[in-house]
Amino acid sequence: MTSMTGYAYTEKTNEKAQISVELKSVNSRFLDLSINLPPFLNPLESFFRSLVSEKITRGKVDVYIKVRELQSSNVVVADTQAAVSYMEALKKISEACGYEKEVPLSLIVSQPGVLNITSGYDVELYKEMILPVFNESLDKYLADCVREGANLSEDLFRKLSKLDECAECFAKWQPEMESHFKEMILSKFKELLGDQVDENRVMTETAALVVKYTINEEIVRLKSHLKAMRQEMTDNPYPGKKLDFLCQEINREINTIGSKNQSAEVGAMVITAKDSIENIREQAKNVA
Repeated sequence: MTSMTGYAYTEKTNEKAQISVELKSVNSRFLDLSINLPPFLNPLESFFRSLVSEKITRGKVDVYIKVRELQSSNVVVADTQAAVSYMEALKKISEACGYEKEVPLSLIVSQPGVLNITSGYDVELYKEMILPVFNESLDKYLADCVREGANLSEDLFRKLSKLDECAECFAKWQPEMESHFKEMILSKFKELLGDQVDENRVMTETAALVVKYTINEEIVRLKSHLKAMRQEMTDNPYPGKKLDFLCQEINREINTIGSKNQSAEVGAMVITAKDSIENIREQAKNVA
């Protein structure tokens, strides 16, 4: 079991650049991945996106890859034809205005297009430099998610055990329901009729209440859902979505048991069960 929340940061420096990779994530129903690269490395976005998608299934994940060059790769190119054109145009303006001084070179050089700066970035070279740093940071991030996932797992199993206790309490009370209803109905009849109680009428009324308030089916389904939840948390490395569904089903059975309840003991356990399943549902939102 892994958590959807995690963080990692790695920074390395070589003779050409300082490279840092940061990963952080929060909860999300699906995988919401954002790769942030320097503009000149945008062609590598799909590559790093695929590496993350192979390892992470859910969560809002932000990846920041930063590169600070220690050696400039910029190349300055002079457009001499543009410079000559500017010179001739400026001379004509000078003559027309009666300006007798020479046109300064700085004015010509400052004109657009005379000097052009091009970046000689080798994207594949930067990819090879970034990849080890990226992999190290990704491994740290995944380890952080696993560490947090272990804490979540411990808490979820503890709450699941509490639900198992509640289910056993419901199952224990179920066979006592008939005698409870029979005593209640018999007491009411004796209040009204004294000793002239019709036993058949008592049994008929008891049977009607048992049929109306039986929770046997709910208990069977509840135990089945609890077993499925335990199996998901044990066997599935990414049980988050299934846990959310099972929480809904378990909550439905507990609500039904609560609506049929005729016992103070069961009522107390219904409250405990609802509290436990709500806590599990909240924690499951953090599980990948």
